[in-house]
Formats: sequence, structure tokens, C-alpha cells
Amino acid sequence: MMVMRSGDSVEEIELDLLVEAIWRRYQYDFREYSRTSVLRRLQRAQVHFGHANLAGLLERVLHQPECLPELIGFMTIQVSDMFRDPEYFRAIRERVIPHLRTWPSIKVWIAGCANGEEFYSMAILFREEGLEERTLFYCTDINTAALERAKAGIFEIERLSGFSRNYREAGGKASLSDYYTAHYGVARFDPSLRQRAVFADHNLASDAVFSEVQFVSSRNVLIYFDRTLQDRALGLFSRSLPPGGFLGLGSKETVHFSPERENFTEFAPDEKVWRRRAHETQEAAYAE
Repeated sequence: MMVMRSGDSVEEIELDLLVEAIWRRYQYDFREYSRTSVLRRLQRAQVHFGHANLAGLLERVLHQPECLPELIGFMTIQVSDMFRDPEYFRAIRERVIPHLRTWPSIKVWIAGCANGEEFYSMAILFREEGLEERTLFYCTDINTAALERAKAGIFEIERLSGFSRNYREAGGKASLSDYYTAHYGVARFDPSLRQRAVFADHNLASDAVFSEVQFVSSRNVLIYFDRTLQDRALGLFSRSLPPGGFLGLGSKETVHFSPERENFTEFAPDEKVWRRRAHETQEAAYAE
């Protein structure tokens, strides 16, 4: 939790009060996010809303609840790409999928799905690998506006060349254009890709585990948390996974410095994929 300390600047005190107000008024918990990151985002919001200081933003938050969705947009990172870090998706396709095939049904949790780029990447990959019909995707984010955009599956046409390049480098088996229709400057992805997806508001800072899943993909989310909140999120992921389940993180994220490290073994370390530790007899079987 953010707490005021002796000698804090006025801006630091305003920051603490604003974050606490957002939590107490609306139950959006940014208290254990990286302080530097939260301050930078709120300063951008301060300028956008035309306030001279964070105190003005505090007054707006308390008395104009209709501004909250726009403010949350400033406080959460929604920028991503389809098949971002292609080697990660290639590792999923070539190394993780063969193990997932052994489950009769599969649940995948995309934690921090933002505008849906990661989900559509996974949905296409699982379709190409023949697992779509027995997979359920849980796509969660704290930003409800981003969830609505993810449900729509619409992206600017100028982004498609980068998406297509990543798709090819990730081992795509077709053409990305097979999965969308383009018109009026946007690309709309095939709605059937969403038929096995559930989009839901979930806050890693305050919400609990909601289901057992075989694969958690949460990339470039933990880097915006402080150590305490990182540990909490990793604990949620750990408790969501059965023995032998998989966890994928971002390129600058790790479980190595978390209390949860004892629950995971490295599976594809270069691509930041871990496996939930099993009993010794199970681990021996996995190693064969």
C-alpha cells in the first residue's frame, strides 16, 4: 500500500491521496503498482484533463465518476501487437502445445489482455494446431473499455503489416489475412475466433483465483507492479495452474525472485515459459 512519509513532496502526497481515493471510491487498486509508473501516467492524465496539479485530478475523481473510464485508460497500458515477440509464440506452438494436447479440455488465462492482440494471436495459433474446439480462453483486464475493444476485434489497417510479419516469424501456417476482413481503414477479425472466449474484468491487485487453467499467459503486466504486487499476481497464477501447467511471462519478467519460484521449473527459459512443478514422480515422467 502507498503510504505518506515524512518529507514527501506535495506531489507525492497528492499521488498517495489520489491512488487511495481511486481504491476507496471505485475499488480499482493501484496502490502497489510501481510508484514511478503510476505518477507518470497520472501526470499525463492531469495534463489531458486540464489540471494544474494532481489535487485537481483528485477532486475530479471524487466528484465526477463519469470520468473514471477515461482515467483508467491512462493508468493501464493497452499497447501491444499480435504475435508480439514471435519466438514466444513459436515456443508455445512447438513446445507447449504438444503437452497441452494431453488434456481432454484446456483452459487458457490471458491475464492483462488489453485490446485483444494477445488473445487473437492465441486463438489463431490454437485453431491452426487443432485445439480450438476443446479450449476455453479467459481474457481478463482491469480496463473495461479495453475489454470491449478486445471483444470487437477491430484494429487499424496500418498495424496489419507488423502483425503479419510477427505471425510468419511465429510459425504461422497460413496467411494472417485469412483471419480478417479489411474495409474503411480497419481490419475486423473473424468473430468465430471469439466463440470460445470469455472476456471479464479481473484485477490482479485485489481479485482472487477464479478457475483452474492449464496455461497462463500474462506478458508485460508484472513490470508495472511493485515487488509485493508481483508476488501476489504470481501467487494467483501458481494457484490457478495444476501440476504440469504452463506460465508465460514477458521478456523482462521472471519468477526467480518471488516466493513462488519453488513452485515452478524453467521450461523454455529464453522465451520466459515456466512449468508448474509437479510431484517428483510426475516430474520424472515429464522429463522422459
